[in-house]
Amino acid sequence: MREERGRIAGDMVIYEPFTLWGSVGGNVTVIDGGKFYSRGLIYGNLIVEPGGRVHIFGNVSGDVTLAENTKVIISGMVGGNVTNNGGRLYIDRTAKIEGRIRTNAGKTKHEGEFDEQKPVKYERHDEWDYRRKLLEQERERRRKDRGV
Repeated sequence: MREERGRIAGDMVIYEPFTLWGSVGGNVTVIDGGKFYSRGLIYGNLIVEPGGRVHIFGNVSGDVTLAENTKVIISGMVGGNVTNNGGRLYIDRTAKIEGRIRTNAGKTKHEGEFDEQKPVKYERHDEWDYRRKLLEQERERRRKDRGV
């Protein structure tokens, strides 16, 4: 697996297993045989062509587009839209998508999007609640004393 640290100017084509720890100042295209692990920043679009695999841990400032027979996992942030045209897209609970998520074909799973959460019950504990409780206790004590 190849790793790159630092800044890369211009567009990039990924055709082998590759990890990026820096930034790319252009578009990134992942073609057949390419496995791309983005732990940095992409100042452009990410295009995944058939046979490409991607895991985004960092940021993509543009759009992410998936073709048929692709697999993309998003755990970081995408500043634009995410479009699935026939691949497998998994959006992690920790991911943040600024644009829209569109599935034209393929399978898209957004973890945590539709998880049903129980409503949280809040109890107020302030000075007025305490005084109200003391007042009720005092009234109850007086009723017992009177025999009512």
